[in-house]
Formats: sequence, structure tokens, C-alpha cells
Amino acid sequence: MNAVRDTIAAIATAPGAGGVGIVRLSGPRAKEIAGIVCGRQLLPRQAHYVRFRDAQEEVIDDGIALYFAAPASYTGEDVVELQAHGSPAVLHELVNRCVALGARRARPGEFSERAFLEGRLDLAQAEAVADLIAAADVRAARAARRALDGEFSRRVDALGDELLAIRVHVEATIDFADEPIETLGGAQLRVRLADTARALDELLQAAERGRRLRDGLHAVIVGPPNAGKSSLLNVLAGSERAIVTDIAGTTRDLLHEHIRIDGVELTLVDTAGLREGGDAIEREGMRRARGELTRADLALVVLDARDPVGGRAAVADAIADVPLRLWIHNKADLLDSPGSVAEDDALHVSARTGLGIETLHARLRQLAQGNADAAGEGAFTARARHVDALTQAREYLGQARGQLDREALDLAAESLRLAHDALGEITGRVHADDLLGHIFSSFCIGK
Repeated sequence: MNAVRDTIAAIATAPGAGGVGIVRLSGPRAKEIAGIVCGRQLLPRQAHYVRFRDAQEEVIDDGIALYFAAPASYTGEDVVELQAHGSPAVLHELVNRCVALGARRARPGEFSERAFLEGRLDLAQAEAVADLIAAADVRAARAARRALDGEFSRRVDALGDELLAIRVHVEATIDFADEPIETLGGAQLRVRLADTARALDELLQAAERGRRLRDGLHAVIVGPPNAGKSSLLNVLAGSERAIVTDIAGTTRDLLHEHIRIDGVELTLVDTAGLREGGDAIEREGMRRARGELTRADLALVVLDARDPVGGRAAVADAIADVPLRLWIHNKADLLDSPGSVAEDDALHVSARTGLGIETLHARLRQLAQGNADAAGEGAFTARARHVDALTQAREYLGQARGQLDREALDLAAESLRLAHDALGEITGRVHADDLLGHIFSSFCIGK
């Protein structure tokens, strides 16, 4: 966009002390301000050993200064990095000196936002920067790196180009409304739409895997009252996170806990017990539990081992649409002859004595690892908003196919436009300012 902006400054390294710390400047006065701080002119792409000085010419620290001239920089603007010793006091003094010379303190994500606005990155790639920084293991880091390299964006753009070409064909056909659509390439259009729909479904599945890899498995603990759901959460979390009593209906609201298994994050959500009746507060808790299940990747269905059949009936409808389910028969220590695995592959455990907990850990590890193993060659990270946009594009494409079958060409062209715009929201080809503000506000300040 090449808009004239002010110059921003921020610490670009992680909080706390370290061997090296970096202060980053970006904007039209970055070179000038850095030259004053360093006491010399900086040449592009050369490492300069300098002494950083304050307004009284006292030495703040010594270190390395690097200048990247626009447009060949991360943000597309003039960028300078001042590499000093990683003392928080030194780095803050350097930032204060830059601000005193006319820079402004950067907002969270403002460097990456400028890279996007200058066309250095598209929106999906900019988000991949934050995902790479936050990656908890090698698989997630590699998947984020692929997204940053444009793997996801290229597939989105290819689909967008095909949708645009189909829309052009449809709109050209509108000018010959008196002709049967079959004489104007209708069969070819339907084949292209079907091929595009398949490609969109494949990309949606890949994005959903990438979303799970980035966010971890979202596991909801569900079951009838007094089955031991909260006790199981406490055991898995390794702390007394949930209140546990013998009174049915103790848990009224959602309780979230994050655990990590072999580097893959698992979000556990304890929920109110599902049953008929209950007071107004308990009914609201059950409503929230069902709502949480609509977003779940995995349902940990906790039943009383002494009556698992009755418990299943209480949860059957609520878990019908959850992709993965793990049946857990708790309180197995109260059985006459507790086993390790039931005939229906349910795990027999006891949150009170620890019976079967190691087996449960192994099963959860297997499920989490299976999700991570999906991050093979070509996998990329994605976010919930990407999945939502692809789902929306698929719905519009389905509408266009039906409208084309009815020869409602105007409506088909409009549905194709909406599908194309939904894809554009992923990469930022189509965006609203409030969307950008929401995305970049989640970044760290120096990025």
C-alpha cells in the first residue's frame, strides 16, 4: 500500500534476561534514529559494531546494528535491528532513547501488520508467524513454517482462481439467456464445479487437521451426574482443579484445563452431568455442556462402572456428532472383579485409587499422537477462522451448483462471488479493518 507511516520501535526478543536482546525499528525515520543512537551512518545489510548512546552521550551498551533498506526488509519499510546484551533494563533504555528521538512504541503485531499491508506477507502467512513462535513441538513448528512459506495460501489462491474462472463463464452465459445452457458449455461447467468442490473439501479437511495441530485436541468430559467426571479431571490435571462431592450435580459450569502429552496440547473441559430435570442453574450447566460438545474433537464419556448401560442413554444424543469418543467406566474399584478393558473397548478406571489411569494416559497419548501424525509432508497450521471461511465457501459453492442445475445463472454467479470472497478472507484479499485488528492484537509486541 506504500502509505506514509510513523516509525515504530519495540523489543523483539522474549521477556526476561538473555545473552542477546534486540530492539527493532521500522519506518521512514528508522535509519536516521538508529544513526543517532549508534553515532554513525549505517550501510544496508552490513553488521556494524557500535556503542549505543543516550542523549548525554553516555554509553547505554555496545553491540551490533543491522540496517535493511526498503523494500527488501521484513516489513517492506526501512528496518534497523539493534542487538545489545539481553538485559531488560538495557533494552528498555534503548527503546526509550528511540522514542525520545521520534519513534513510537509499536502495538502488538504491528511489524507483521505492516508486512501484510506492504504485500510482503498475505494474512494467512502473517498468522503463521505467530503460530511458529508459539509452536510447542517440532511437528507444529514445521507445519507453521509451511504455512509461512505459502503452502496453505497457494492452495487457497488456486481454488480462488478456479472459482473466478467459473464465475466468468457463468456471467458470460447470462448474455445468451435465450440459448439452452447445454449449448453454452453447461456440461463442462458442472464438471469444473464438481472438481472444485472436491478440491475444496480436501483443503477443508487439511485445514481442520492444521487447526487441531495448532490448538491441540479439544476434549470434553461428559457423562451423567456423579459418575466421577470432576475427579477424573483432577487426576489428569495433576491438581485439585474441580470441586468434588458425593452430591449429584455439583459441577454447574464449564471448567477448562490444559495438559500436554508428548508435546501435543490437550484441552480438557469438565461439564455438568447430563440428565433429565434439575434446577434452573443445573439446566443451564447442561445447556452449556451440550454447546461445548458441538466444538469438541474428542468426547471423554465417563460412566459409573456399576451401571454403564443407564449412563449411555443419558449422553447418546449429546455426543452423536463428536468425531472421536473414548468410553471410560469410572469407579471400577467398586466392582466385584474390575477388569482393565470392557468388551466394548471402554476403559475401566478409578479416579480414587488410580486403577487404569496409566492405560487412560496411554490412550490419550495415542489419540493426541494420531492427530499430530497427520502433520506429515505438506501439512500446515490453520486457524478456526480459516476453517469457518472454507466451510462458508463450500456452502456457497453447493448453492451455486444447485442454481446452475436450475439454470438460475444470476444467482449462481452471485453464489460463486460469495464463495470467492470467503476464500479471500483467509489470505486477506478481502478483509475488514476490525478483522485485522483482532488478528494482530494477539501477536507479541516485537513481531
